[in-house]
Amino acid sequence: MVSVIIPAKNAAKTINTCLQAVLEQKGFSQPYEVIVVDDGSEDVTAAIANGFGVRVIRLEEGMGPATARNAGAAIAKGEILIFTDSDCEPESNWMVEMIKPFEDPAVVGVRGAYRSRQSGWVPRFVQQEYAFKYLLIAGLDSIDFIDTYSAAYRRTTFLENGGFEKAFPVPCVEDQEFSFRLARKGYRMVFAPDAIVYHQHDRNVGEYVKRKFGIGYWKAFMLRWMPERLFQDTHTPATQRAQIGLLACILLAMLIGLFWPGVWYIDLGLFGVFYFTALPFLVHLAFQDGLLIVIAPFMILLCAGALGFGLLWGFLFPRKTVTIKALPSQIDS
Repeated sequence: MVSVIIPAKNAAKTINTCLQAVLEQKGFSQPYEVIVVDDGSEDVTAAIANGFGVRVIRLEEGMGPATARNAGAAIAKGEILIFTDSDCEPESNWMVEMIKPFEDPAVVGVRGAYRSRQSGWVPRFVQQEYAFKYLLIAGLDSIDFIDTYSAAYRRTTFLENGGFEKAFPVPCVEDQEFSFRLARKGYRMVFAPDAIVYHQHDRNVGEYVKRKFGIGYWKAFMLRWMPERLFQDTHTPATQRAQIGLLACILLAMLIGLFWPGVWYIDLGLFGVFYFTALPFLVHLAFQDGLLIVIAPFMILLCAGALGFGLLWGFLFPRKTVTIKALPSQIDS
């Protein structure tokens, strides 16, 4: 038995497509159930889901996707829990591909992949960011980062390790935090590149910057109990970490340059190093979607800036409701 769990909040515009795709899977011979967790929606999300005959549970107030997924897992009957989001549209072989890796009893978690049908410049750039990262993990025997747009876990492992951390009140880093926690304990998780879901990526620069800032902001909280993740994980290229640090140095040099103009030459050198670190990704873009080279320098700079300022803001101005004391389940090894 397999359980597909979909958290949904005000998802009336997308839940129909998502459920139709999940219920029309091909080649999947195992029995499965679909659980939609309505996280305090103010629209007709629950009514639409009920119309498909799936299990629907409702949280009376918005608790966040972490709590919603945990609520679904708590009532799930399946030995394998598969998660996706209400704005995703899985391919017809998605469940088959998500389940395959579990034939190895050592595997406890599986990560699928994003795709997008959007034609805009920004969503195409976002898709290539993901595609580049998928290339970096495709040959790995084990990964430590699973996104919940296409994720699967053994139910026993999921429950024994407390599920997603409910202290995160919004969609942010709750998915990576859980997979990092499992990796810290030595569990094996793998990448299934053919387990594909289609998604509506950021439509414009504003949405892109807001999302990246939010990731950085909430990651600052996670780093308080997982400081080692500041330097390494299988999802984030080392070059991206370098770009955040280099941009900080560039801005500092610009500030100093207001008083000592000679420092501007150092700034030029730092900019050169910054974009040198982006060469592998730029080469990838040139082969996959060459026109994106036009906006790539700007978008790479925005990415580093939004993530970096998000991290800084999270460290300097943490939410008092999210503290290490509120997360005792994470302070272990």
